[in-house]
Amino acid sequence: METSDLKIISADIRKDIIKMLGLAGTGHPGGSLSSVELLVSLYFKHMKFNPKDVNDQNRDYFILSKGHVCPVLYAVLARLGYFNSDELRTLRKAGSRLQGHPAKDKELPGIEISTGSLGYGLSIGAGIAVGMKQSKKNNRIYVLMGDGEQQEGSIWEAVMSAAHFKLDNLCAIVDDNGLQIDGATKDIMNVDPLADKYRAFGWSVIEIDGHNFEAADKAYSQFKMKKGIPTAIIAKTVKGKGVSYMENLAEWHGKVPSRELAEKALAEIDRSLR
Repeated sequence: METSDLKIISADIRKDIIKMLGLAGTGHPGGSLSSVELLVSLYFKHMKFNPKDVNDQNRDYFILSKGHVCPVLYAVLARLGYFNSDELRTLRKAGSRLQGHPAKDKELPGIEISTGSLGYGLSIGAGIAVGMKQSKKNNRIYVLMGDGEQQEGSIWEAVMSAAHFKLDNLCAIVDDNGLQIDGATKDIMNVDPLADKYRAFGWSVIEIDGHNFEAADKAYSQFKMKKGIPTAIIAKTVKGKGVSYMENLAEWHGKVPSRELAEKALAEIDRSLR
Protein backbone atom coordinates (compact mmCIF):
# COMPACT_ATOMS: atom_id res chain seq x y z
CA MET A 1 0.00 0.00 0.00
CA GLU A 2 1.34 3.42 -0.99
CA THR A 3 1.97 6.25 1.46
CA SER A 4 -0.72 8.32 -0.26
CA ASP A 5 -3.25 5.57 0.49
CA LEU A 6 -2.17 5.39 4.12
CA LYS A 7 -2.61 9.16 4.47
CA ILE A 8 -6.18 8.93 3.20
CA ILE A 9 -6.92 6.07 5.58
CA SER A 10 -5.40 8.05 8.46
CA ALA A 11 -7.59 11.05 7.69
CA ASP A 12 -10.66 8.82 7.67
CA ILE A 13 -9.59 7.25 10.98
CA ARG A 14 -9.18 10.71 12.51
CA LYS A 15 -12.67 11.67 11.35
CA ASP A 16 -14.05 8.46 12.84
CA ILE A 17 -12.40 9.31 16.16
CA ILE A 18 -13.91 12.80 16.25
CA LYS A 19 -17.37 11.53 15.29
CA MET A 20 -17.27 8.70 17.84
CA LEU A 21 -16.22 10.93 20.68
CA GLY A 22 -18.71 13.63 19.71
CA LEU A 23 -21.56 11.14 19.84
CA ALA A 24 -20.33 9.60 23.09
CA GLY A 25 -19.80 12.95 24.79
CA THR A 26 -16.85 11.46 26.64
CA GLY A 27 -13.49 9.88 25.85
CA HIS A 28 -9.88 10.60 25.00
CA PRO A 29 -9.07 12.41 21.74
CA GLY A 30 -5.48 13.55 22.33
CA GLY A 31 -3.71 10.20 22.51
CA SER A 32 -6.08 8.59 20.02
CA LEU A 33 -5.13 11.17 17.39
CA SER A 34 -1.40 10.98 18.14
CA SER A 35 -1.40 7.20 17.59
CA VAL A 36 -3.09 7.10 14.19
CA GLU A 37 -0.10 6.72 11.85
CA LEU A 38 1.52 4.16 14.13
CA LEU A 39 -1.55 1.89 14.02
CA VAL A 40 -2.35 2.48 10.36
CA SER A 41 1.18 1.57 9.31
CA LEU A 42 1.18 -1.47 11.57
CA TYR A 43 -2.21 -2.89 10.62
CA PHE A 44 -2.27 -2.00 6.93
CA LYS A 45 1.33 -3.00 6.10
CA HIS A 46 2.95 -5.20 8.72
CA MET A 47 0.73 -7.27 10.98
CA LYS A 48 -0.56 -10.75 10.15
CA PHE A 49 -4.26 -11.10 10.98
CA ASN A 50 -7.51 -12.48 9.64
CA PRO A 51 -10.73 -10.54 10.42
CA LYS A 52 -12.76 -13.59 9.36
CA ASP A 53 -10.90 -15.81 11.83
CA VAL A 54 -9.88 -13.75 14.86
CA ASN A 55 -8.45 -16.85 16.54
CA ASP A 56 -6.17 -17.73 13.64
CA GLN A 57 -3.21 -19.47 15.26
CA ASN A 58 -0.80 -17.72 12.88
CA ARG A 59 -1.94 -14.18 13.69
CA ASP A 60 0.20 -11.49 15.22
CA TYR A 61 -1.00 -9.98 18.49
CA PHE A 62 -1.67 -6.32 19.24
CA ILE A 63 -2.01 -5.16 22.85
CA LEU A 64 -3.29 -1.63 23.46
CA SER A 65 -1.64 -1.02 26.81
CA LYS A 66 -2.91 2.56 27.00
CA GLY A 67 -6.47 1.36 26.69
CA HIS A 68 -8.08 4.79 26.98
CA VAL A 69 -7.12 5.57 23.35
CA CYS A 70 -9.30 2.70 22.11
CA PRO A 71 -11.20 4.96 19.65
CA VAL A 72 -8.24 4.75 17.26
CA LEU A 73 -8.12 0.96 17.57
CA TYR A 74 -11.88 0.58 17.11
CA ALA A 75 -11.77 2.76 14.01
CA VAL A 76 -8.91 0.72 12.52
CA LEU A 77 -10.58 -2.61 13.26
CA ALA A 78 -13.88 -1.47 11.74
CA ARG A 79 -12.14 -0.28 8.58
CA LEU A 80 -10.44 -3.67 8.27
CA GLY A 81 -13.76 -5.49 8.50
CA TYR A 82 -13.63 -6.91 12.02
CA PHE A 83 -17.10 -5.48 12.60
CA ASN A 84 -19.54 -3.12 10.88
CA SER A 85 -18.48 0.53 11.04
CA ASP A 86 -22.01 1.52 12.12
CA GLU A 87 -21.13 0.06 15.52
CA LEU A 88 -18.62 2.88 16.04
CA ARG A 89 -21.60 5.07 16.89
CA THR A 90 -22.12 3.07 20.10
CA LEU A 91 -18.81 4.02 21.72
CA ARG A 92 -19.14 4.15 25.51
CA LYS A 93 -22.87 3.46 25.40
CA ALA A 94 -24.46 1.11 27.95
CA GLY A 95 -24.28 -2.45 26.66
CA SER A 96 -22.00 -1.56 23.75
CA ARG A 97 -19.12 -3.81 22.75
CA LEU A 98 -17.08 -0.63 22.29
CA GLN A 99 -16.39 0.29 25.90
CA GLY A 100 -14.24 3.21 27.05
CA HIS A 101 -11.39 0.75 27.46
CA PRO A 102 -11.06 -2.47 25.44
CA ALA A 103 -13.02 -5.23 27.15
CA LYS A 104 -12.33 -8.83 26.18
CA ASP A 105 -15.55 -10.03 27.81
CA LYS A 106 -17.58 -7.96 25.34
CA GLU A 107 -16.30 -10.30 22.60
CA LEU A 108 -15.48 -7.51 20.17
CA PRO A 109 -13.49 -9.07 17.30
CA GLY A 110 -9.85 -8.00 17.28
CA ILE A 111 -9.55 -7.30 21.02
CA GLU A 112 -7.00 -9.69 22.51
CA ILE A 113 -7.13 -8.60 26.14
CA SER A 114 -8.89 -6.12 28.43
CA THR A 115 -6.70 -3.09 29.09
CA GLY A 116 -6.99 0.25 30.80
CA SER A 117 -5.07 -0.06 34.05
CA LEU A 118 -1.86 1.47 32.80
CA GLY A 119 1.42 -0.40 33.04
CA TYR A 120 0.29 -3.96 32.38
CA GLY A 121 0.19 -4.26 28.62
CA LEU A 122 3.90 -4.89 28.15
CA SER A 123 3.88 -7.64 30.78
CA ILE A 124 0.96 -9.29 28.98
CA GLY A 125 2.74 -8.95 25.66
CA ALA A 126 5.94 -10.42 27.09
CA GLY A 127 3.99 -13.36 28.49
CA ILE A 128 2.45 -14.08 25.09
CA ALA A 129 5.87 -13.73 23.48
CA VAL A 130 7.37 -16.27 25.89
CA GLY A 131 4.53 -18.66 25.10
CA MET A 132 5.12 -18.32 21.38
CA LYS A 133 8.83 -18.95 21.84
CA GLN A 134 8.16 -22.07 23.89
CA SER A 135 5.69 -23.31 21.28
CA LYS A 136 8.23 -22.56 18.52
CA LYS A 137 5.78 -20.29 16.74
CA ASN A 138 6.61 -17.25 14.64
CA ASN A 139 3.82 -14.95 15.81
CA ARG A 140 4.88 -11.41 16.65
CA ILE A 141 3.51 -9.32 19.50
CA TYR A 142 3.10 -5.55 19.33
CA VAL A 143 2.34 -3.41 22.41
CA LEU A 144 1.39 0.26 22.19
CA MET A 145 2.10 2.33 25.30
CA GLY A 146 2.06 6.00 26.26
CA ASP A 147 5.07 7.98 27.43
CA GLY A 148 3.35 8.82 30.72
CA GLU A 149 2.77 5.11 31.14
CA GLN A 150 6.54 4.65 31.32
CA GLN A 151 6.32 6.03 34.86
CA GLU A 152 4.81 2.70 35.98
CA GLY A 153 7.25 0.34 37.69
CA SER A 154 5.62 -2.73 36.15
CA ILE A 155 6.75 -1.52 32.73
CA TRP A 156 10.38 -1.86 33.75
CA GLU A 157 9.91 -5.32 35.20
CA ALA A 158 8.56 -6.35 31.79
CA VAL A 159 11.41 -4.56 30.01
CA MET A 160 13.94 -6.46 32.10
CA SER A 161 12.19 -9.80 31.60
CA ALA A 162 11.83 -9.36 27.84
CA ALA A 163 15.56 -8.78 27.44
CA HIS A 164 16.42 -11.67 29.76
CA PHE A 165 14.31 -14.10 27.73
CA LYS A 166 15.58 -12.71 24.40
CA LEU A 167 12.07 -11.95 23.13
CA ASP A 168 12.89 -10.85 19.61
CA ASN A 169 9.22 -11.46 18.74
CA LEU A 170 8.16 -8.56 20.98
CA CYS A 171 7.89 -4.96 19.80
CA ALA A 172 7.11 -2.17 22.27
CA ILE A 173 5.81 1.02 20.67
CA VAL A 174 5.89 4.18 22.77
CA ASP A 175 3.61 7.01 21.66
CA ASP A 176 5.88 9.75 22.97
CA ASN A 177 3.69 12.86 22.70
CA GLY A 178 5.16 14.50 25.80
CA LEU A 179 1.84 15.03 27.59
CA GLN A 180 -0.34 13.17 30.05
CA ILE A 181 -3.58 14.04 31.79
CA ASP A 182 -1.99 16.42 34.32
CA GLY A 183 0.46 18.18 32.03
CA ALA A 184 3.88 17.68 30.51
CA THR A 185 5.36 14.25 31.19
CA LYS A 186 8.74 15.81 32.01
CA ASP A 187 7.10 17.88 34.76
CA ILE A 188 4.96 15.11 36.27
CA MET A 189 7.68 12.45 36.37
CA ASN A 190 10.43 12.77 33.79
CA VAL A 191 11.11 9.49 31.94
CA ASP A 192 13.82 10.83 29.65
CA PRO A 193 16.23 9.80 28.29
CA LEU A 194 13.77 7.04 27.40
CA ALA A 195 15.69 5.49 24.52
CA ASP A 196 18.84 5.22 26.63
CA LYS A 197 16.89 3.45 29.37
CA TYR A 198 15.61 0.78 26.99
CA ARG A 199 19.07 0.31 25.53
CA ALA A 200 20.53 -0.05 29.03
CA PHE A 201 18.08 -2.88 29.67
CA GLY A 202 19.28 -4.69 26.55
CA TRP A 203 16.71 -3.68 23.95
CA SER A 204 17.14 -2.64 20.35
CA VAL A 205 15.80 0.91 20.11
CA ILE A 206 14.54 2.76 17.05
CA GLU A 207 13.62 6.43 17.37
CA ILE A 208 11.24 7.84 14.76
CA ASP A 209 8.81 10.59 13.87
CA GLY A 210 5.58 8.78 14.72
CA HIS A 211 3.63 10.61 12.02
CA ASN A 212 6.03 9.68 9.20
CA PHE A 213 4.90 6.59 7.32
CA GLU A 214 8.28 5.89 5.76
CA ALA A 215 9.93 6.00 9.18
CA ALA A 216 7.29 3.74 10.74
CA ASP A 217 7.52 1.29 7.85
CA LYS A 218 11.30 1.09 8.20
CA ALA A 219 11.09 0.64 11.98
CA TYR A 220 8.59 -2.22 11.80
CA SER A 221 10.69 -3.87 9.09
CA GLN A 222 13.83 -3.57 11.21
CA PHE A 223 12.03 -5.16 14.14
CA LYS A 224 11.16 -8.19 12.01
CA MET A 225 14.83 -8.64 11.11
CA LYS A 226 16.21 -8.28 14.65
CA LYS A 227 17.37 -11.49 16.34
CA GLY A 228 17.99 -12.23 20.00
CA ILE A 229 16.65 -9.06 21.63
CA PRO A 230 13.29 -7.24 21.87
CA THR A 231 12.68 -3.98 20.01
CA ALA A 232 11.36 -0.66 21.29
CA ILE A 233 10.12 1.95 18.82
CA ILE A 234 10.15 5.36 20.47
CA ALA A 235 7.82 7.46 18.33
CA LYS A 236 7.82 11.23 18.77
CA THR A 237 4.27 12.38 18.18
CA VAL A 238 1.95 15.35 18.64
CA LYS A 239 -0.93 14.98 21.07
CA GLY A 240 -4.15 15.80 19.22
CA LYS A 241 -2.39 15.53 15.85
CA GLY A 242 -4.48 16.72 12.91
CA VAL A 243 -6.76 19.03 14.88
CA SER A 244 -4.99 22.36 15.34
CA TYR A 245 -6.85 23.52 18.44
CA MET A 246 -6.03 20.22 20.20
CA GLU A 247 -2.38 19.87 19.24
CA ASN A 248 0.16 19.86 22.08
CA LEU A 249 -2.45 20.69 24.73
CA ALA A 250 -2.83 18.40 27.74
CA GLU A 251 -6.41 19.59 28.29
CA TRP A 252 -7.47 17.47 25.29
CA HIS A 253 -6.24 14.28 26.91
CA GLY A 254 -9.73 13.39 28.07
CA LYS A 255 -12.08 16.14 26.86
CA VAL A 256 -14.34 15.85 23.83
CA PRO A 257 -15.17 18.70 21.44
CA SER A 258 -18.52 20.42 21.26
CA ARG A 259 -20.61 19.93 18.10
CA GLU A 260 -19.23 23.17 16.65
CA LEU A 261 -15.62 22.25 17.43
CA ALA A 262 -16.15 18.72 16.10
CA GLU A 263 -17.38 20.13 12.79
CA LYS A 264 -14.35 22.43 12.70
CA ALA A 265 -12.06 19.44 13.27
CA LEU A 266 -13.69 17.37 10.53
CA ALA A 267 -13.37 20.22 8.05
CA GLU A 268 -9.71 20.72 8.97
CA ILE A 269 -8.94 17.02 8.49
CA ASP A 270 -10.61 17.12 5.07
CA ARG A 271 -8.54 20.16 4.08
CA SER A 272 -5.33 18.37 5.04
CA LEU A 273 -5.74 16.04 2.05
CA ARG A 274 -6.06 18.81 -0.56
